[in-house]
Amino acid sequence: MVEISDDDFERMVADEFDALPDEMVRGLENVAILTANQPAGERPRLYGLYSGRPLKTRGVYGYGELPDRITLFKNTMQEHSADLDALRTRVRITLVHEIGHYFGLDDARLRELGWA
Repeated sequence: MVEISDDDFERMVADEFDALPDEMVRGLENVAILTANQPAGERPRLYGLYSGRPLKTRGVYGYGELPDRITLFKNTMQEHSADLDALRTRVRITLVHEIGHYFGLDDARLRELGWA
C-alpha cells in the first residue's frame, strides 16, 4: 500500500488528466473530476465512479444541468498500489475507464479496449 496526501493525490489526478490525449477528452463537457475516500465497508470496492447520463443516451442538455461527475477513490487506489508509479498508472486507467462511461462505453467494451 502506498500513502499519499490528499493534495498530492489531487495534483496527481490533475496531471494525469492533463496528460491524456486530446482525442480522448475532446467533447468532455460539464464533467467534474472529484476525489474522495470510499466509505469503509461499502461494496463493491471501486477505484472510480461515473455519475451522470452517458453522452450517447442524452437528449437535449439543458441550461442549469448539474455536471456529471467522475469520482476517483483515493483510499481504494492506495490499498491496491505498491508504490507511486503503480498508483499513477491506476489513476490514469481509472480516468480513462470513467471517461469511457461518459461517452457511453460499457464495462465489456472497456475491458476489450484494456481500460478495465
